[in-house]
Amino acid sequence: MAGKDAPRSGWGGFVDEFEESVIAVILGLMTIITFINVVLRYGFNTGLIWGLEATSLLFAWLVLFGISYCVKKTAHLGVDAVVNVLPAGPRRLLGLIAGAICIAYAFLLTKGAWDYWSNFANLPQTTGRWFPTGLEEMGRTSYRGWYEVIDIPFPEWLRWIQPIMNDGQDYEKLPRFIPYVILPVGAALLLFRFIQATLRIWRGEANGLIVSHEAEDAIDDVAHLNKGD
Repeated sequence: MAGKDAPRSGWGGFVDEFEESVIAVILGLMTIITFINVVLRYGFNTGLIWGLEATSLLFAWLVLFGISYCVKKTAHLGVDAVVNVLPAGPRRLLGLIAGAICIAYAFLLTKGAWDYWSNFANLPQTTGRWFPTGLEEMGRTSYRGWYEVIDIPFPEWLRWIQPIMNDGQDYEKLPRFIPYVILPVGAALLLFRFIQATLRIWRGEANGLIVSHEAEDAIDDVAHLNKGD
């Protein structure tokens, strides 16, 4: 997909619809939980004790999922005043350099996200400081699947994971590895989207990583309204 205005069809259209639906669901859940909490607090002097934590985690999901989506749609803001005055060749070179830097950053972010999340998922961290050189050896004392969030209660329909993740012990709160999974997933998606965007520049299908110019777009919209378009 070359840009946010590209036609959507087939598999690409399905992926777009799925990602947009996930973002809409997350926003909807945040709105519903917050609305219910406000009604309960001011109408009945009570509230959902887990509401704040749930909306905070949902917001983290929204941000980490949305970052990669905006890279795909080239919707991130950026300053390209200098780049735009350069000829096509140097502009493409700078775009490739920027893409390589973003790929390196996303790669390090993915490694760090996996190493952090794996502690809570009874999975091994990677070895190596910068580049993964393997997986660490784990003993029973390395398992951290019993870590729970602070307030969100454990759903009954997830009891089947207790023998797998918690030696059959009952969870009282939601285990952290479930909401924290967005860390490696979001970072991996970001890495994938940066690779896609850099390949578009390499193939000559794009000039850079960004095309979003909200200020100019807003001015154009106002101009069209004033003209009665």
